[in-house]
Amino acid sequence: MKLLPTTLTMLACLLVQPAPASELPSLGDASSAIVSPEKEHQLGRAWLSLLRGQVPHLSDPQLKEYVETSVYRLAETSELQDRRLEFILLNSPQLNAFAAPGGIIGVNGGLFLYAQTEAEYASVLAHELAHLSQRHYARGVEAQKRMQVPLMAALLAGIVAAAAGAGDAGIAAISTTQAAAIQEQRRFSRQNEEEADRIGILNLERAGYDPRAMPSMFERLMRQYRFDGRPPEFLLTHPVTESRIADTRNRAEQYTAGGNSDSLAYQLMRARVQLLFEQTPGMAVKRFRAMLDENPKQDAARYGLVLALTKSGQLNEARENLQPLLEKSPNDIHYNLAAAALDITANRLPEAQARTSRMLDLYPGSLSLKLTQADLLLKQNRPKDAEQVLNELVKDRPNDPDIWYQVAETRGLAGDIIGVHQARAEYFALVGDYDQAIEQLDFAKRRASGNFQMASRLDARQQELKEEKRIIEDMLR
Repeated sequence: MKLLPTTLTMLACLLVQPAPASELPSLGDASSAIVSPEKEHQLGRAWLSLLRGQVPHLSDPQLKEYVETSVYRLAETSELQDRRLEFILLNSPQLNAFAAPGGIIGVNGGLFLYAQTEAEYASVLAHELAHLSQRHYARGVEAQKRMQVPLMAALLAGIVAAAAGAGDAGIAAISTTQAAAIQEQRRFSRQNEEEADRIGILNLERAGYDPRAMPSMFERLMRQYRFDGRPPEFLLTHPVTESRIADTRNRAEQYTAGGNSDSLAYQLMRARVQLLFEQTPGMAVKRFRAMLDENPKQDAARYGLVLALTKSGQLNEARENLQPLLEKSPNDIHYNLAAAALDITANRLPEAQARTSRMLDLYPGSLSLKLTQADLLLKQNRPKDAEQVLNELVKDRPNDPDIWYQVAETRGLAGDIIGVHQARAEYFALVGDYDQAIEQLDFAKRRASGNFQMASRLDARQQELKEEKRIIEDMLR
C-alpha cells in the first residue's frame, strides 16, 4: 500500500509533459491540446486499476447498483460529454467523493452516513460530475504548465490521499515538497469550485432534485466540523466558506421549489451502510430498535433491523419485522432480497429460489438478483449452472473485478480449471497486477496445450495484457 502515492505521482507526471511548439493550443481548447480527452481516459483507467488493488473497497452489489444508477441519472442531465464512467466504492466511513480524470467516480461509504437525504447525496455527486464535464483537471494542468513536475504531480497524488481517508498513513504520506504544493495550489481553484457549484445546482434541478440540498449539505457540514480538529477529507479538498454557502443558496433559490429531496431507496442504502460500519451486528440491532422506538413508521430503520437481526442469527425476529414491509411493498427488490437472504441463512433454499425467480421476472437486469441466483445454485450443488449465470453477468460487467473473482471461484467448483486461470487473469488485470494476470494465462496455456484454438485465444489475450502493461509502464517513465 505504501507504493501507491509514488506510483500515482508518476502517473500524474503524464499530465505535465509540455506540448511541442507545433502543437500549440487554440485559445478555445487549451486543455485538450495539453491533455487530450483520450489520454485522460487512459490515465483514469490505469489509475483506477492501481487504486482497486491497494485501497479497500465495498463489494455490496445493492450499493453498487444504487450508486451507478443515481450517477447515470445525474449524468443524463449534466454537461458531461464522455459518459464512459467507471465506479469505485471505498470501504471508508470518512465523508468523501471524488471524480478523477477519465470518468472515474469514487464514493466513500461515509457519504451515505453524512448525507441525510438523497438530494444531499446527489448534490455532492452533481458537483463532482461538474468537475469532469468542465475538465478542471486538464484545465488546471494548462494553467500550471510551467510549474515544476514534482509540484504538479502532487495534485493527482492528493486525490489518493483523499480517496484513502486520513487514517491511512501509508497512502496519505506525501513528501514535504508535495505537501507544500498542495497547500499553495489547491487541487481545484476557487473559480473551479464556484463553477462546479453553479453547474451542479443546475444539474440537480434538471435531474428532478431540490437544488437547495447543496447549500444545506455545505451548511450542516461546516456547522458540524467548525470546532473539529480534523474535518473530513471532502472539506479539506473542497473548502466551504460562509460566502460559498451564501452563493449556492442564492443560486438555488432562483429555481422553483418542488424537486425531490429524498427517497425510501436512498434511506434503505443508508441503513445498509450504517450496518456495515457498526462495530457489531448487536450494536446495529440496538441502533435500529432505538430509531423504531422513536418512530415506528420508519421503514428504513425496520429494514436495517431486519438485516442486523439476520446477521446476528436472530432469524425469527428478523422474519417478523420483515413481514410488514413485504405486505406494504410485495415487489420491492430490497425487501425481497432481504427475504431471500433470510431463507438462505435458514437453509430454506426452495423458498429462496422461488422468490428470486419471481423477482428476476420483474427485474431481469438486476446485479443483486443474479448474484443471489448464482449463490443459490452453488448451495444446491449446481456449480455449472451458477457458472452459466456468472458468465452472462460478466458479459454485461466486464470491468467489475468482484464479478471476475466470483467467476474464478465458481469455475473452480465446476472443474473448469482453464476457466479459473482465465478469470483470475481478468481479475488481476483489473486490480493492476499485470504480472499475476500474465502468469495465470501461462498456467491456462499449459493446460490447453492439446487444444490449438483455445491455446491461441489464451495467447492472444496474454499479448493484449502485455501491451496494456507496456502502455502503463510507458506512462510511468
